[in-house]
Amino acid sequence: MKKFDTLFIGFMLFSMFFGAGNLIFPPMLGALSGTSYWLAMAGFIITAVGLPLAVLIAVSLVKGGAEALGNRVHPTFSAIFMAVVYLSIGPFLAIPRNASVAFEMGILPFAPESFNKTLALFVYSAVFFLIVYLTALNHKKMEKYMGRWITPVLLISIVTLCTAGFIKLGGDSNAPTGGYEKGAFFKGFIEGYNTMDALASLAFGIVILTAVKQRGISNEKQLTRYTVKAAAIAGSLLALVYVSLGYVGGKMGITGTFESGTELLTATSAFLLGNSGPVLLGLIFTLACFTTVAGLTVACGQYFSNLIPKLSYKAVVSMVALVGFVLSNAGLAQILKVSVPFLVTAYPLTIVLITLSFFHRYFKNPRRVYGTAMLFTGVFAAISGLSTFGLDLGPILTLRNALPFASAGMDWVVPALAGTLIGMAMGGKPKELPTQNTELKAS
Repeated sequence: MKKFDTLFIGFMLFSMFFGAGNLIFPPMLGALSGTSYWLAMAGFIITAVGLPLAVLIAVSLVKGGAEALGNRVHPTFSAIFMAVVYLSIGPFLAIPRNASVAFEMGILPFAPESFNKTLALFVYSAVFFLIVYLTALNHKKMEKYMGRWITPVLLISIVTLCTAGFIKLGGDSNAPTGGYEKGAFFKGFIEGYNTMDALASLAFGIVILTAVKQRGISNEKQLTRYTVKAAAIAGSLLALVYVSLGYVGGKMGITGTFESGTELLTATSAFLLGNSGPVLLGLIFTLACFTTVAGLTVACGQYFSNLIPKLSYKAVVSMVALVGFVLSNAGLAQILKVSVPFLVTAYPLTIVLITLSFFHRYFKNPRRVYGTAMLFTGVFAAISGLSTFGLDLGPILTLRNALPFASAGMDWVVPALAGTLIGMAMGGKPKELPTQNTELKAS
């Protein structure tokens, strides 16, 4: 690989990760956590940066990628889990969420009062997804588009906003509110779920490996090494941006009360940069959301066209863009309402699966360890998800609330440990674990 290829692949990975949630949640965390900011941000970075990087590394170390990791539990689990992950971080949640946020932050602030929001969203999303579709069809040049062109513009825009905040904003921080009064670290840890980046890493791993292979790298150890380097570059940039946005949000929180991260960022940009502030913010959101949607569309196209040979890459990309277009017109509030319960369910399973993968060599019977650990985790993760969705689970919820760390939203930790220990105690003769050779099919 050429000298700067790894850098630009890292930039591309950063731009694919950095979408709507990555912009919205850090400043709101800063405003609400107040004097507990650094503790809350530490928890946030673990799940919003550390966990996605761990997923990428785990995927690069296993022949067959994310599907092979799932196969360690069971091939049926792998098929269902990966399909759910791709659909959720793809056309059913993350893609329409990013498109909706791009519209609300890039168009609405400049619209007149007589503006027909429904019609405008329809037209905007149609154009947005047409460009995404054309970009995805030419996916081999994504590193050039996103790594060399879009990411530098995006970073310069964010640096401009944050630098103005460092200079103009000051004063003492507020007292913690909004759940950060106690257990700020764990609250930040759970908030990191909302970026959806750990799930996205399961999909982006195949995109990054493809980008590295296109540079003539075929040796497995070299593939892993370059993937880790690119992930480290993306992770460092993400952490730096999160800390900066969170700090600015915390200082801006002194000036008033804000209902959401978008409202906070809008007020911040106008306060710091005057009339040009909302324009800069609109550019940041548009670029961030577009790169994420394009990356997710390519990932879905590569995965499902490989999973179902009768479906071509072009056909899958077309369907992903079409579904994303339709659901983005449902409105951001409805999308967010569905996404949170799913994340509360899916993230514990992902955390446990990736954690076990790093200790895989020490298990006498990996299939049993993975199976019992994921079963115990899945039961309590599902209970939390259903509860978040608003279902009254009665005594089941009482049982869950009695578990350690339940008040911090991490009631699954003890069941996961118990399942792991039970699987290890069962022992037995190890079974040969299936692997799946993932050859990318894209046109």
